[in-house]
Amino acid sequence: MTDARLPVRRALLSVSDKTGLTDLARALHEAGTELVSTGGTAKAIRDAGLPVRDVSELTGFPEMMDGRVKTLHPKVHGGLLALRDDAGHVAAMSEHGILPIDLLVVNLYPFEATVASGAGPDECIENIDIGGPAMIRAAAKNHAFVAVVTDPEDYAPLLEAIAEGGTTPTLRTRLAATAYARTAAYDAAVSAWMADHAGETAPRRRAFAGTLAQTLRYGENPHQKAAFYTTGSNRPGVATARQLQGKELSWNNINDTDAAFECVAEFDPADGPACVIVKHANPCGVAQGASPAEAWARALACDSTSAFGGIVALNMELDAETAAEIAKIFTEVVIAPSVTPEAEAIFAAKKNLRLLTTGGLPDVGAPTTSFRQVAGGFLVQDRDNGRLDPGALTVATKRKPTSSEMADLLFAWKVAKHVKSNAIVYARDGATVGVGAGQMSRVDSTRIAARKAEDMAKTLGLAESPAKGSVVASDAFFPFADGLLTAAEAGATAVIQPGGSMRDAEVIAAADEAGLAMVFTGMRHFRH
Repeated sequence: MTDARLPVRRALLSVSDKTGLTDLARALHEAGTELVSTGGTAKAIRDAGLPVRDVSELTGFPEMMDGRVKTLHPKVHGGLLALRDDAGHVAAMSEHGILPIDLLVVNLYPFEATVASGAGPDECIENIDIGGPAMIRAAAKNHAFVAVVTDPEDYAPLLEAIAEGGTTPTLRTRLAATAYARTAAYDAAVSAWMADHAGETAPRRRAFAGTLAQTLRYGENPHQKAAFYTTGSNRPGVATARQLQGKELSWNNINDTDAAFECVAEFDPADGPACVIVKHANPCGVAQGASPAEAWARALACDSTSAFGGIVALNMELDAETAAEIAKIFTEVVIAPSVTPEAEAIFAAKKNLRLLTTGGLPDVGAPTTSFRQVAGGFLVQDRDNGRLDPGALTVATKRKPTSSEMADLLFAWKVAKHVKSNAIVYARDGATVGVGAGQMSRVDSTRIAARKAEDMAKTLGLAESPAKGSVVASDAFFPFADGLLTAAEAGATAVIQPGGSMRDAEVIAAADEAGLAMVFTGMRHFRH
């Protein structure tokens, strides 16, 4: 690859995203670059009063089949692929009337956006670009001589280089890498949609792709480099949120905020305000209330120590009263569907607090895919979108839960789904009073959650642990009766668990003897 700057004498432009197109075309024209273009792109350039040559004039072949065939031609690909320092290539260009193309500006048909819009199969297929990726790959391969731009964000550095005499090898290499990443991401989106459309749950080859949203200062720890990529999904959450104030989000902020918002989305705003406080990816307090401020206060009461420096998520608009209460303790991130101007003004005094709005809640029942890297590969699964049908619960014990116990059991079950396994959640009156997370033994999780409830009693000056008269949720079955009996000793009166243990009969007998009501869900919520 030559070290010299290369002037851009001829550019081919064909874009679906016309952001900045006319400014780019005008700057190229003023730099003496001949413009060649296709269809709507050529029209936009012409409407701006700039000279442009149709690609059909370059190829001597008309566009056809509704634009499906226009750039798939030797005079296009020869102009992109020819090695300018190879005598044979130069001779072939001369013999066949192929003109060199020094710059290719292409962004692809909006396939991802079309799929996200819910369009039907025919429309999705029509938005699979063929000529664009072919040209992009050709130009990127020949980046020794050709610059390729696939993103309007790269227009500025391109024009800066041209103004200084031409594109540099460093710039062309970087643009080529970006181009291949774009076509890879595009093909990944198409292949994923095709597999889904064909009913393939485990296709032979699987690709995932993302777009850089943020370079992070570091990862989970300061010695780890990290970045945040988005997939283009329109699912409301941390990836699509608007940050209204505060420092940049860190790796841990993003991870914990996602955990908090996904948990609070379990609670339909139609059923009233809900608040989730997360620390290290686990809920340390979850509550419903008559108002967002009450939900916050009840969630905070569960574990005010852990809540310090935590993440707060609300299932409805953040108002001034709630913001004023949250502002009383150090909080890293607050995320909500929306925020009132008064609440935003209150948080403005907390310069380091990150305030995010999402415009809505994610549908926790919608099918989405998650993946996790392991050494030498990655695991892919459906996101845990399992939701209970209360009518399908099985009462396993002699005593049935009361209506108030059942309401708390369903509340606790929603929370347990978002607690690291082994997960134990004590709840009472629509609020958590003790959470045990991530222990190797379910008994230990049960004990930790009970101790948290005792700590809550001391902090609030209660006469007894709020676990007394509570219900308990376990994300997976109790393999032995000991965990259940520990919960009973803490004061729990009702239990919700999946069931399915070889020792279910033993556990049920222990529950009956303790006077507990217990229901089986038939569904577990391991979260590792």
